[in-house]
Amino acid sequence: MLIIFKAAILFILAGLAEIGGGYLIWLWLREGRPFSWGLLGGITLVLYGIIATFQAFPSFGRVYAAYGGVFILLSVLWGWLVDKKTPDMYDWLGAAICLLGASIILWAPRH
Repeated sequence: MLIIFKAAILFILAGLAEIGGGYLIWLWLREGRPFSWGLLGGITLVLYGIIATFQAFPSFGRVYAAYGGVFILLSVLWGWLVDKKTPDMYDWLGAAICLLGASIILWAPRH
């Protein structure tokens, strides 16, 4: 159970770093915020790449594939909480399907 908790925390931290970094760059380039916002966004994106390496799973591809499901859920939540765009039923359904897929990728019994 501790492995699952640690994996979830790392996925969430990586997701927040990726989404937050991308968002800062978006604000810099599309909404005219200062260059420092873009620079901070770039640094945050580098941290995202580093955080993901702390996962205990041995396969890079599986970690990143499973992370994709978590990233989608976090993106829906970011849009709702930060951009004030209320998700609809299809947003939630799609995110749930992606999380199910991520769970299968990571925890399916393999020999």
